[in-house]
Amino acid sequence: MARLLIVDDELSMRQFLTHLFQRDGHAIRVAENGRQAMAMLREQPADVIISDVKMPDMGGIDLLRAARELQPEIEVIMMTAFANEQTAHEAFLLGAFDFVHKPFDNNLLKEKVARALQKISIVKEKQALQVENEALIKGQRARGQLRNIVGRSDRMQSVYQMIETVAQVQSTVLITGESGTGKELVARAIHDLSPRAQKPFVSVNCGAFTETLLESELFGYMKGSFTGATANRKGLFEAAEQGTIFLDEIGEMSAAMQVKLLRVLQERKVRPVGAHEETEVNTRVIAATNRDLSALVKQGTFREDLFYRVSVIPMELPPLRDRGEDIAELAEHFIKKYCEQTGRAISISGPAMRLLEGYSWPGNVRELEHTIERAVALERTEMVQPERLPEQVTNYSQTRISSDLELPPQGINLTAHLDQLEKTYVLEALRRTDGNQTNAADLLKMSVRSLRHLLDKHGIRGLTAQMRDERRHETIPRRRSADPYPRRRTEDFDEQTEQAASASESS
Repeated sequence: MARLLIVDDELSMRQFLTHLFQRDGHAIRVAENGRQAMAMLREQPADVIISDVKMPDMGGIDLLRAARELQPEIEVIMMTAFANEQTAHEAFLLGAFDFVHKPFDNNLLKEKVARALQKISIVKEKQALQVENEALIKGQRARGQLRNIVGRSDRMQSVYQMIETVAQVQSTVLITGESGTGKELVARAIHDLSPRAQKPFVSVNCGAFTETLLESELFGYMKGSFTGATANRKGLFEAAEQGTIFLDEIGEMSAAMQVKLLRVLQERKVRPVGAHEETEVNTRVIAATNRDLSALVKQGTFREDLFYRVSVIPMELPPLRDRGEDIAELAEHFIKKYCEQTGRAISISGPAMRLLEGYSWPGNVRELEHTIERAVALERTEMVQPERLPEQVTNYSQTRISSDLELPPQGINLTAHLDQLEKTYVLEALRRTDGNQTNAADLLKMSVRSLRHLLDKHGIRGLTAQMRDERRHETIPRRRSADPYPRRRTEDFDEQTEQAASASESS
């Protein structure tokens, strides 16, 4: 069933055509003239218009022109009782599907309507295939780009959703996060998922250039504008025309460059160094920084108006320590990457993976990637061992503060609290070593002399002998020795050494 709109100023013709096409199951609406037909089209679209050419108050040619502007995919069949080649030619130029002369053969008119509907069906199928193909290409591009951004944590799921959302708009994006969190990867993903994906993506590190060089890099220069300018050169804003420019470390820009960048963002025009005229640019800007721009604004080193211009859509990338559940997946991703480059097949051992997951990664994902690259290059077995990891990873000992420790509203005596915490750790070290001061000092990474100072400070030196006695009584049953010269135990020697040291300190 199709939607037909019949337009004719003769009532009998409208009734005849309605009866003719209703028998085929089509939905029919009728209008007396072009103006009434346009009002109907604005309320509800039609598939085919069958219209007379000569009508009062907006004729068929004017209706054809207006209908095609309102609904470009509509097909229009014109009818006329007056054979006029000029009128027919004008109708075809305006996009009429066909032309019939009154009186017409009913079957011929029905055939023309059927062919018009077939054309509409083919066009819709092509459009659907095009949309499906674009969606498929977009999905493949998304998978291809996002596969370099690894992680299944909740924090990363939020990042993925944000990327897909901001990719469809043209607003400026400010990506913040610590060094090594993948800000440029996110910027590239936004570009590759956007309508600008087929245009250039240009990246520039604003902290890598002096003020003069950065200006000429971004905006270009004219021949003779400075020494060495032997020819005109386009800047990166023009090189990224209709695409995206990524301004990394934007917080490193000088005050003068901030003013010039602000004007570009406001006017969408650049002025090359040495030029007198400006050039319009259509380039999307994505900026990034590992610094707190709002704090720089308060300090007066970053312009407040520029801050609001670049942070229309802010995105914050989480550090790797806040998404520890992604470390294993990232490690496997990088191992696969560097194994493909070297043509080797290496996995990672359980102990090595536990060391990776226990490290704080101050350099974030970049540091993890370099660690894996180093391990794959040095490993000679089929599995990365802990020995192939850097010393800062293998020797890392992390002390976490329990999440239930909070500063009470009334405050806290920090000195007394730290003294108590110190005493607690000392007692725990002595408990684990059964009162052996040498081993306890090793656990606390201090000298025996420093440990004894803490024992005296907290008045617990006497507990060491008591702990040794309790341990000895638990492990060695009391019995009379048949040997008149029993061997001296290590604990006894340690105790006597302690007593001698105490006597020496007293003297």
